[in-house]
Amino acid sequence: MKGRQIRYSAEELAWIEENREFSRRELHRLFVMFFGRTDVTVDHIKALCSRRGWATGRDGRFLPGQAPHNKGKPHPTRGRASETQFKKGQLPHNTRYLGHERISKDGYVEISVSETNPHTGYERRYVLKHRWLWEQANGPLPKGHCLKSLDGDKTNTDPSNWIAIPRALLPRLGGRFGRDYDNAPAELKPAILAVAQLEHAARERKRSRNGEMAA
Repeated sequence: MKGRQIRYSAEELAWIEENREFSRRELHRLFVMFFGRTDVTVDHIKALCSRRGWATGRDGRFLPGQAPHNKGKPHPTRGRASETQFKKGQLPHNTRYLGHERISKDGYVEISVSETNPHTGYERRYVLKHRWLWEQANGPLPKGHCLKSLDGDKTNTDPSNWIAIPRALLPRLGGRFGRDYDNAPAELKPAILAVAQLEHAARERKRSRNGEMAA
């Protein structure tokens, strides 16, 4: 019955302690054979030895001079062992090849390109695919700018779908001003972008005039 306390005689406890170096399964088998305790399970023996601190003395390490169990035996050439072993020059199925793509946590497509990873020194690294393609077509992105998806779809990496805008313009296209550009109807997107660009340009001119007056 679950939860029932197992009691052992002094003789049984002494026997278990004396033979504690056996594996728990073998110790249980011998215990049942000698004492006829069919009410005791392997788990009971394990729990008892754990409570008493009766370790087997085994730690899984090879001792000096101890030979492996398969020493001198030929490598198996039949069955799954030979089917699944790597062949010379073979790569794992999950190797990330040049050009491999993945989706970032922010929803952008990343692609593996032949550039040294500055953090690991590896010969390939992942970059944002839309920016990589855009710069292939248009040159380096200007300082202080970022790319904005015209159709609001981050996974559409066609360079024609992206426009370079000042990074400070981004908030005007987000939810802060209630425009939510990415989720706006397609027919309204050009107008939303144009208004945001005009507002940003006006703000920059004002800041410039204020700076000249202060000087």
